[in-house]
Amino acid sequence: MADSPSAAGTASGASAKKLSTNKKLGVISLAMINVAAVLSLRNFPTMAMEGWSMIFWYVLFTVCFLIPTALVAAELASTWPKAGGIYAWVKEAYPGDGSFITIWCSWVNNLVWFPTVVSFFAATLAYAILAPYLGDNHLYMAIVMLACFWGVTLFNFVSTARSSTTLSTVGTFFGSLIPIGIIVVLMIVWLALGNPNALGMPTVENMLPSMNMSTVTFAASLVLMFAGMEMAGYHARETENPKRDYPIAMFIAAAIICIMSILGTLAVGVVIPMTDVSLNAGIVQTFLAMFTAFNIEWLIVPVSIMIAIGVIAQLSTWVVGPAKGLQPAAMTGDLPPIFRKVNKHGMPTGVLVVQAIISSIFAIAMIAIPSINQGYWVLTAMTSLINGVMYMFLFAAFIKLRRTKPDVERPYKLPGGKFGMWLVGGVALVTLVFAFVVGLLPETNGAAFGLDETIMYVVSMLVAVLAIILLPPMILRKLKKPSWKPSEEEYKAWLAEDGE
Repeated sequence: MADSPSAAGTASGASAKKLSTNKKLGVISLAMINVAAVLSLRNFPTMAMEGWSMIFWYVLFTVCFLIPTALVAAELASTWPKAGGIYAWVKEAYPGDGSFITIWCSWVNNLVWFPTVVSFFAATLAYAILAPYLGDNHLYMAIVMLACFWGVTLFNFVSTARSSTTLSTVGTFFGSLIPIGIIVVLMIVWLALGNPNALGMPTVENMLPSMNMSTVTFAASLVLMFAGMEMAGYHARETENPKRDYPIAMFIAAAIICIMSILGTLAVGVVIPMTDVSLNAGIVQTFLAMFTAFNIEWLIVPVSIMIAIGVIAQLSTWVVGPAKGLQPAAMTGDLPPIFRKVNKHGMPTGVLVVQAIISSIFAIAMIAIPSINQGYWVLTAMTSLINGVMYMFLFAAFIKLRRTKPDVERPYKLPGGKFGMWLVGGVALVTLVFAFVVGLLPETNGAAFGLDETIMYVVSMLVAVLAIILLPPMILRKLKKPSWKPSEEEYKAWLAEDGE
């Protein structure tokens, strides 16, 4: 892939101008971007089904993945606070196709993930209007899902970086933190009134998971559950003082995510028996069950609205982040001109349109064809593997940059010298490789899979993942034209904004 543009290229109108990105993001805004990206109430029922061992899994993956990602992202973002986040960091270590593959993995993973988020929004909104049965109505789901996704896309079209992160901050507070606080308070009241604890008393036996194939497959999915701690890195250019603020924001975000996840999941598990937890209905049914027990069913409406706001905040965070990450690749001529098109606030409008169209197709297919569900979840598993590859590049780049560019000043440096580097980077890479290998295995759901079927599934999944990762760079290299490169004026204006 090319690394510098030619003056022969033509500039697109909006992106030729100097961007007014207004660097005003502080520690709290950066922390809330990551909290909005990672913390999700949708995961609580799934984790509650694990009983007391949920604490083991939360702590294990916080130590082995969440904290390493936060520490590494803090060092890389404070040392190389450039546009593109993870793309820019990996490019420092792997200036060839490695950086493009990294951001491609992040972006394509989101295209399939987006419909699952907006479907949760539509189902939650049905409870807010006291019509939960609409969650099974295909027309309602299609209209609300498309309206939600395009609404968030259009919001980011006209918003500044500041207003976009304000949505993440406010939406996370009202849509995630307050609902979690409500459910935790209800749990305390529930126990104080002498109601039964559905989890029972914690013991050594029930706090440790049973290690069978189903459990191992479940554990692999937790990597994706904690994905997103690098999200604030995409906003390096809009930050007041990235070298000072990023490390602090990373630690705040990691603490909030881990503590709130454990408390929220415990609340679900204490009140709702594991056998009665509904994965399909989600967290809103859990709230309804708790409100009914306390004769405050009317609270389901405001709480559902708050959760819906939280979903929009999370969606907005993921809509903008990887889209911003693709822009530097477009500015070096690796992508068609539409991918570098931005508005006067520096928002990547070209990428936003492309991803909205593709995700809308996935959303419609998900609803219109009932039989697509199984294939859709296979595709979701596939993109989870692709996301894991992205994080492998992140940690590999961190280790390589420590070895090849040791003299570069690092405002925040992961402590421990070489030992700390290998410990944190090594633990994360081992975790990711484990998740990748186990993630290739089929989810049996109790069904018997023969050896031949398992081998066929694993091989097919591996081939598909490699094709998605490797084919796009190869195809784009073949299709690449000189006109994809921006003009010298446009490129210099972009570099000036990036501090180069």
